[in-house]
Amino acid sequence: MTGQQRQNLITKIKQLKEITDDERAALLELCRSNKTYGLVWEDKPEDVEERLRDELPVLIEDESKRLTDGGDDAPNHILIEGDNLEALTALTYTHAGKIDVIYIDPPYNTGNKDFIYNDSYVDSEDTYRHSKWLSFMSKRLRIAKKLLSDRGVIFISIDDNEQANLKLLCDEVFGERNFIAKFDWRKKTGANDAKDIAIVTESILLYAKNRSITIEKKLWKRDEDSINADRYKFKDEFVEIRGRFYYDTLDRGGLQYSDSMNFGIKAPDGGIIYPHGRDTFLNDGWIWKWGREKVEWGIKNKFLEFVKSNKSKGSSYTIKYKVYQFVDNEGNIREKSGRAFMNLISEPINQIGNSEMKELFDNKTPFSNPKPIGLIRYLLRTLQTQNSTIFDFFAGSGTTMHSVMQLNAEDGGHRQCILVTNNENGICENVTYERNKRVINGYTKPNGEFVEGLHGNNLRYYRTDFVGRSRSPQNLRKLVRLATDMLCIKEDLYAEQQAFAGQEVVKQAFRYFEKGNKRMMVIYREEAVPLLVPLIEQFKLPQGERIKVYVFSPSEDPWAGDFEDVQDKVELCALPMAILNAYKRVLPKRKDQNIYVEPDMVPGQTEENAPSDSLFPEMEGGER
Repeated sequence: MTGQQRQNLITKIKQLKEITDDERAALLELCRSNKTYGLVWEDKPEDVEERLRDELPVLIEDESKRLTDGGDDAPNHILIEGDNLEALTALTYTHAGKIDVIYIDPPYNTGNKDFIYNDSYVDSEDTYRHSKWLSFMSKRLRIAKKLLSDRGVIFISIDDNEQANLKLLCDEVFGERNFIAKFDWRKKTGANDAKDIAIVTESILLYAKNRSITIEKKLWKRDEDSINADRYKFKDEFVEIRGRFYYDTLDRGGLQYSDSMNFGIKAPDGGIIYPHGRDTFLNDGWIWKWGREKVEWGIKNKFLEFVKSNKSKGSSYTIKYKVYQFVDNEGNIREKSGRAFMNLISEPINQIGNSEMKELFDNKTPFSNPKPIGLIRYLLRTLQTQNSTIFDFFAGSGTTMHSVMQLNAEDGGHRQCILVTNNENGICENVTYERNKRVINGYTKPNGEFVEGLHGNNLRYYRTDFVGRSRSPQNLRKLVRLATDMLCIKEDLYAEQQAFAGQEVVKQAFRYFEKGNKRMMVIYREEAVPLLVPLIEQFKLPQGERIKVYVFSPSEDPWAGDFEDVQDKVELCALPMAILNAYKRVLPKRKDQNIYVEPDMVPGQTEENAPSDSLFPEMEGGER
């Protein structure tokens, strides 16, 4: 169809009288679409999507599952129980542009009961099998892109059932120019039951939010373990700083002789070691590479090592010189180099993941074929992300969080992990949560060996809840009250205080959180604002610091005029409009488009009478 023909058809559709406005809009959208390359599939509605037409998701913490013995400075990991489309929507408010790394292992759509769509398994004979999967993935990936930071990346595990479709979908969502690599992972060593070609690999697609920024920000690490790996075979307690090493001899011959370089070195057994393995002083042309003072320095700083020898007389030791990857023989750190990480991952195989689960769950496998920790660890190690937020919204058994905590323990990082999974067959509570709880607290292997926990971590458990989308005063207030846990997630601030500026907190009116230089106040009743402003005015803040104040308002105005006297001490945000504005970018359209704000809900007007001179008198005796 030519451009002119398309325009003529659009004009005719606009003039049709026998169709509804929704039908006309759908026809116009079809006519205006001009796709020249890529995937075409039929969008298939989801039950969860239909629910989101009428309800707004929020995240509510289950405090009984809170693990916070890691301390105030430990990373706060988050596990969300719920449909991932609901959770992704909620996270568009708390984490838009904040996620550095996404790893997901979505259903592969094999037709063998691995992909559920609207509570039914999609089998291999389903005519819309691929359309359902693409529709399902497209909605989630488009929201995930909004969560990625400018330098963020996403890894997606997949096999050949949908790999080609996923590549085209990701080219459309993230942009073909932002494709980084396709990893080939050898998931098993063989396939004896293969009828033709044994398939032993899976794929992992890697895309960037903006590839040029990842290069500019030097996001990609070099594989330091690969630097002459066949030569640098050994490691000691300095491996994180000096790298691996190989042994070299400290003596040398055939060069200009010097008595000052020909001396005895006292060994641990009391014997004396001379150059060329001698047990006495001789002028035979062999000398040490280092003088006396430097040898003492080398022994003290463990650049030199006494090694047992098989000599029959003299000392039973010889001395060797350690040549490190990243430190020269003066103790100076060299620039680390190495080759780029490869897209071929040969280990660990998938069976390792099963073994890891058995160790954690007393020789049982409550989750089939979880990804091994080493696989996720390899992917994360390709990135300069020691202080980052990592997200997995197909969490399964929770391997991603386990890998993040282990990697933090290895390199001193402060990575935070967010997981999302539903609770089908109790997986979220009994597997995902229980696994990472045991990793944090410690556990006993089936052989009786106790594994010390990774105690420097906190874990919080949330469930999705809902508020009606119609903007009634009741729904607006309910949304603000239920959103408090989300605000804590957004600010990474959970330390609730019982008083502010000498005033005891009245939870029906306001709550206050503070840790270090972070401060947050949530005001649920707008009539409390004139009474809280004087308290803020007398509250002493370090120079340049502010209190983040979330305040209920039926409009975009956070009562800025009322806070004028303390504007240098607060950062204001009007709720729930900030949440609604974030959600409207991703929520499906409502069937009823007549969404309105109650006419009497405007700044300066309330549902209740103005308060008296005492602070929140109508709430005295209520929840505090």
